[in-house]
Amino acid sequence: MYQPPHFREEDLATQQALIRAHPLGLLITAGASGLIANPVPFHIDAEASEKGTLRLHLAKANAQWRDIADGADILAVFQGANSYVTPSWYKTKQETGKVVPTWNYAIVQARGAARVIDDAGWLLSQINALTGQHEASREKPWAVADAPDDFIRAQMKGIIGIEIEITALEGKWKVSQNRPVADREGVAAGLDAAGGQQDMIELVKRYGGLEGNH
Repeated sequence: MYQPPHFREEDLATQQALIRAHPLGLLITAGASGLIANPVPFHIDAEASEKGTLRLHLAKANAQWRDIADGADILAVFQGANSYVTPSWYKTKQETGKVVPTWNYAIVQARGAARVIDDAGWLLSQINALTGQHEASREKPWAVADAPDDFIRAQMKGIIGIEIEITALEGKWKVSQNRPVADREGVAAGLDAAGGQQDMIELVKRYGGLEGNH
């Protein structure tokens, strides 16, 4: 990933937090079947290894797991907040006109050693952890155990587990840090006026040193 120094985010906890907040990652492999990319919900166990361990499952009908079993290279991509940035939000536009549109975003890419796991106990643990993470905020969380046991076991026969011990994490937070302060303020104000994009507004303020500014 192209990484200008001012956009690089190397804090492990921040990288892992983005994965937890945006768990639908893109699983990319380069193996015997060529390049394959599938969107998959991941669960990260931050304590399982130095940089964390990703756990997921694929349909057995999905041939991607066979390439993984054969040692295919793996890349997992997690896309966080992102937004189009119009030059009209920059003070520089009024001063010189020397501005162009861009796109702000936060993204994490993970690489690691993967293994295929065809084990009912592991799969049950994985789907329990994944479900628990996303049901936790509900007033009445749904649990895997709410479904009939024989139904769940039948469903699990159609999936296979993947575990990736992360060996390399790259974070890139491109959120207007390279612009003058007045332009950063304009981006935050423009996003706010456009409605929504609160996550990006917060990132522009935090990484642009604007927190506490009014």
